[in-house]
Amino acid sequence: MEALSVFWQISRYAAQALLFLLLASGSYNLLLHPLRKYPGPFLAKITDGYNAFAAVRKRNHLVAYQNFQRYGPVVRHAPNRLLFNTVTAVHDIYLNPRVTKGQAYRNSQLRAKFPSVLNALDRDQHRRKRKYIAQPISERFMQKFEPTMQTEIDIFLQKIHTACKTGQIMNLSEHCQRLSFDIVGQLGFGYPFRTQMDNKYRYISRIMEAMSWRISTYMQWPLLRMIETVMLLLNVSEFIDFDNAIKTMIKARTEKKKDAHFDMWSVLADHIGQGEGELLPGEVWPEAILFIIAGGSTTSTAMSSVFFYLSRNRRCYEALVTEIRSTFSEFSAIKASNGLHKCKYLRACIDESLRMAPASLTSLWREQDPKDESGKPLIVDGNVIPRGTQVAISMYSLFHNDHYFPDPFEFKPERWLDTANQTEQEKASQATMRKAFVPFLIGDRACAGKAMGYQEVSLVIAQTLWLFDFEVAPGKAGELGSRSERPDEYDLKDIFIASHQGPNLIFRERNVER
Repeated sequence: MEALSVFWQISRYAAQALLFLLLASGSYNLLLHPLRKYPGPFLAKITDGYNAFAAVRKRNHLVAYQNFQRYGPVVRHAPNRLLFNTVTAVHDIYLNPRVTKGQAYRNSQLRAKFPSVLNALDRDQHRRKRKYIAQPISERFMQKFEPTMQTEIDIFLQKIHTACKTGQIMNLSEHCQRLSFDIVGQLGFGYPFRTQMDNKYRYISRIMEAMSWRISTYMQWPLLRMIETVMLLLNVSEFIDFDNAIKTMIKARTEKKKDAHFDMWSVLADHIGQGEGELLPGEVWPEAILFIIAGGSTTSTAMSSVFFYLSRNRRCYEALVTEIRSTFSEFSAIKASNGLHKCKYLRACIDESLRMAPASLTSLWREQDPKDESGKPLIVDGNVIPRGTQVAISMYSLFHNDHYFPDPFEFKPERWLDTANQTEQEKASQATMRKAFVPFLIGDRACAGKAMGYQEVSLVIAQTLWLFDFEVAPGKAGELGSRSERPDEYDLKDIFIASHQGPNLIFRERNVER
């Protein structure tokens, strides 16, 4: 009994000490912190738990948008973080050579021994990695890879053809995700996952969404990283299968000749070793995982959103159908290297979908480089930022800022088209709009997969519309993908990347020859 009494007494003192620390920390953050004068939600000013709660609910992008509407273009979104919603801030943050990725990115390195190109904070380390990773997703490399990409797209189109004959409703999120995953497997390591054809590797998409969601949550509240072991144990069998799948993919590729495929390995193979500037063998693993997550998930989001918005906007759908079918006289002519870039309305529809539904929803935190010895303060949109403060924009909020994008919740591909007889003011407004549109970010940390993304989405949409017509599925099934608060908006969940379902569509085959 005496031991139990001592235990409760110690517990009471510990609880009192913890309460005191919490009160002291909260009071400092509210009254003495260098960011105390910036507006923001009360809870966000005193604890990172505010953003963590939104991250757990996968609504961080919507919470940020609501806060900008309430507090203005600069919001204190955590005790030591400022979120901005201006085009000036975009360029002040992401094009500044004295800025590096914020400490939040340390929490995106889950189990790998080495950081990937995503979470390498050191600029030189990032530059070394990106030099190799960017090559297989460059525009030049994608031209060589197009035949392999087309093979996977043909399977996608065959699935639609089958659905036409059976009257099956197609969930485009599932089919686009499988297509993108199969393409990125081939592009990364020449490995055929074949998720469009069978179930063996389809579980990997669930693992990747779970990993991305955990990363998003840990980046918002680093303390939650302590539960990582518990999170792994909840799905231990699937994580083991996932690790084995990645090992199998890498092993299968390394046993072949370097030039057996046009893929990332054909670039990396000669640059792995212990020499200066080379990648260490252990660095291949995190890059492989990132390549699959980023290359597969973001592109599938872009494709799914194009299908969603075209199915909900008949005028835009018909305008794009007319452009595609009048530009190409036969299916085989639809190639990235054969005039696809001339389809201006296609590109406008893709850009408008990327604006409405950005594939990366998380706030990409940056801070003044700890190595910066210039003696100059970091200034973001006229605000002097204290050292150690993390700053970012919210792409979703910026892309729905009516100052740059009038009628931001309306799907208007025409906003991206140059029109005759524009006034100087209209030209200036369009130029500002384009500066604010950064779906792949800007600067030396921008996404290297821009060429790959545009090529894949353009080919899929153009070839689908040449062969088929589609419309929203009837009844309740047709509501999948619509956000409850705004039925005409594609419903995205913020898990660092974007998670989504739908749209459910019905396809009809055109009477044409392939």
